[in-house]
Amino acid sequence: MMRRAKAAGLAAIALTDHDTTDGVAEAMRAGETLAIRVVPGCEFSVKAPWGELHVLGYFLPAGEPRLEDFLVGTRAARHRRAEQMVARLQRLGVEIALADVLREARDGSVGRPHVARALVARGVAADINDAFARYLGRGRPAYVEKPLPLLRQVTDLVHGVGALALAAHLGEHGSEGQIRSFQEQGLDGLEVRHPSHSPAVEQRLTRIAQRLGLAISGGSDWHGDTELGDAHTTLGGLDVPLEWLEQLEQRRAKASREVVSENRKDIS
Repeated sequence: MMRRAKAAGLAAIALTDHDTTDGVAEAMRAGETLAIRVVPGCEFSVKAPWGELHVLGYFLPAGEPRLEDFLVGTRAARHRRAEQMVARLQRLGVEIALADVLREARDGSVGRPHVARALVARGVAADINDAFARYLGRGRPAYVEKPLPLLRQVTDLVHGVGALALAAHLGEHGSEGQIRSFQEQGLDGLEVRHPSHSPAVEQRLTRIAQRLGLAISGGSDWHGDTELGDAHTTLGGLDVPLEWLEQLEQRRAKASREVVSENRKDIS
């Protein structure tokens, strides 16, 4: 991945896989060799008024015990959910096994996209969109509700290790009032530039971020050479100003100093 990032001409890359920091340390070592700045991170899922909100944790220290304990629990819940979805599919007469799904996850954090890919590989669904439309989407026969933490739980965790928490690809979700509420629960910023965002959506979110004093970010949301939903993303396929990263680094440095200061107060 890092060699591809270099070939794409990227000066920096954020590695924010779902519910895991696996590969982050390796990517950072490769980044030093290839002269690419690597932002260590993770993508969390939390409860939202419309169902689910994804939160990007930027500058997370890989291997930090509090973080890893939380992620281990989250991945265990994901595994149980995958088992339940497979069981529902089997009751529907679909020939699929949990091993098929885990093979698609490749030892990573398992989720509905991996179940969808397994259905495609089995010839049960034409493509990922078909798998979601027929089986895995909300209200479909194999859908299983995901157990989600509260936003405050995740922002407290992220801030506790000196990192930042930004809402990912909100799209049309989130009124200014809701985003202000998220800010009050510890949210540091918004991912405004994303393949699924139209120029109008990006402008709306950017204006809200500016009014509320929130940080902004952007990313390709590249999940490998595969389609997710209606969007096909490419590594380096979205122009994100390096200035945005520098602003995030400044905000993170300030937040880290505040964490150190609070810890000193607790000790004294």
